[in-house]
Amino acid sequence: MKPATRKFYLILTAGIGLSVLTDHAQQVPVGHATDFVSSTYFEPPNEQQVKLKLSGAEALPLPGGVQDIRQLKIETFEVTGKTEMIVRAPQCNFSLLDGVANSTGHMELQSGDGKFHVQGDGFLWRQNDQLLIISNNVHTVIKSGVLQFSPP
Repeated sequence: MKPATRKFYLILTAGIGLSVLTDHAQQVPVGHATDFVSSTYFEPPNEQQVKLKLSGAEALPLPGGVQDIRQLKIETFEVTGKTEMIVRAPQCNFSLLDGVANSTGHMELQSGDGKFHVQGDGFLWRQNDQLLIISNNVHTVIKSGVLQFSPP
């Protein structure tokens, strides 16, 4: 696996951890919103290129700066614009203050090239720590040619 081309790393534990390269907390709407999109951009000189896009069908405000997001979709991109990965979940709670999303529900993650897919139930995404943990019923599919191992 080449670090320059694969910008996520797997840590196999009881669940799966996934490093997501992001910089700043998303600015999800504070009040009720429908069909919203929030984007984070690369640092200069690539500040015109989207790095991460968070979207949802609906966001409902909850106490403490938390949003109940329906039909969550998180997309990350390479500086060239090529999709790195897509995360989808029917529902999650997202904290505006600390950039943490979580849900006991189902979620799916797929690499941009479609060769890596993981799904499970229950997740925690800590944007600032660049970590995604899927806790239950984790199922992973890696298609041939995605990972390259060197002999010891």
